[in-house]
Amino acid sequence: MKAIQNLKCLICGSEYRPEEVQYVCPQHGNEGILDVQLDYGAVAASLSRKDLGKTLEPTIWRYRPLLPIQSESPVPPLKVGWTPLYPAPRLATILGVHHLWVKDDTRQPTGSLKDRASAIAIVKAHEAGAKIITTASTGNAAAALSGLCASVNQPNVIFVPASAPEAKVAQLLVFGSTVLLVEGTYDDAFDLCVEAAQEFGWYNRNTAYNPYMTEGKKTVVYEILEQLEWQGPDVIFIPVGDGCIMGGVHKGLRDLKALGWIEKIPRLIGVQASGSSVLYDAWKKGIPPSEIRFIKPDTIADSIAAGLPRDRIKALQAVKETHGAFVIVNDEEILRAIPALARGSGVFAEPAGAASLAGVVKALSMGLVTPDERMVILATGSGLKDIRATLQAVGKPKHIKPNLKAVKAVLKGEG
Repeated sequence: MKAIQNLKCLICGSEYRPEEVQYVCPQHGNEGILDVQLDYGAVAASLSRKDLGKTLEPTIWRYRPLLPIQSESPVPPLKVGWTPLYPAPRLATILGVHHLWVKDDTRQPTGSLKDRASAIAIVKAHEAGAKIITTASTGNAAAALSGLCASVNQPNVIFVPASAPEAKVAQLLVFGSTVLLVEGTYDDAFDLCVEAAQEFGWYNRNTAYNPYMTEGKKTVVYEILEQLEWQGPDVIFIPVGDGCIMGGVHKGLRDLKALGWIEKIPRLIGVQASGSSVLYDAWKKGIPPSEIRFIKPDTIADSIAAGLPRDRIKALQAVKETHGAFVIVNDEEILRAIPALARGSGVFAEPAGAASLAGVVKALSMGLVTPDERMVILATGSGLKDIRATLQAVGKPKHIKPNLKAVKAVLKGEG
């Protein structure tokens, strides 16, 4: 792992070699979030923008020198990454903006951006010689780990709150995971997962605990910049629950800036559900991460429902250092965004994934962005993961008799 310089604690600044610690800074227990520090000189010696232009590798592994894995480590066979970045001119016109793109991570193997982190988890668990991998999730991270594990026959145990959408739980079962439905919140599942991993020696994939998961999620912004031919957007809209994706995007941008591959870092705007707005509230009131307290989340967007965001340090840092912002959107705005995104771009996202579009609408109304800025929204998860919410957004189809008269009646608005 020549690219890794050290692991740095985001609380006290202590630095460790990768072999010294596994997950967190020992001085702060489970709260001691670490950040992977890369040796950019070593990266630059083995990879350049020109090299990327020549590679035919259509996955996150095209960026392998920028990833914290050993050069000889095998990677899972599922094609993770290099998802489409669609220009969305019709949607832009509806919104009254000039330049808009949709990064479609609904196209990942298990249907969400979380596959990026889970791919790294598989490799790191193999390097650690782990027999079992575990994670806690509202559904997407769990499905990602479950599917990637199935591709390499890796046993895994998943902790999921019992309130998780049925479609997401079905993914876990079909991939053969050991699924434990926790009668409590996501935060309860997270804490229990950490405790079990420590007790049984399992490899812990939890983002905001395992520092290498950020390194997987950052690849989404590598792709965005490369797909835009390194002429980056002005603003990126990111759905935020735990803050892990926000932290990953920020880390990726910092990497690219340090390597001299981009001249400026886009502003990052985090979109939170109004019923799970811990980071928005902290940012708005100037509350430091250490003083943030748990709330009971209440939102239809389960993937961004977090009572105590685990990656709150990285997420708040991302907004501050990019001169970005947080916005909040309510469930009605999120539900409206699902068909709006689908009909305006052809991308069908779950509530959390569509929240980024709702965030654009809110940011425009607040004057946080201007119509002439170049904007990218992240569609982080497939709408097929939460059909119940989708039907709540669009209603049900019309029932008719099996004859042409009934068809004509419907077309005339009489049915």
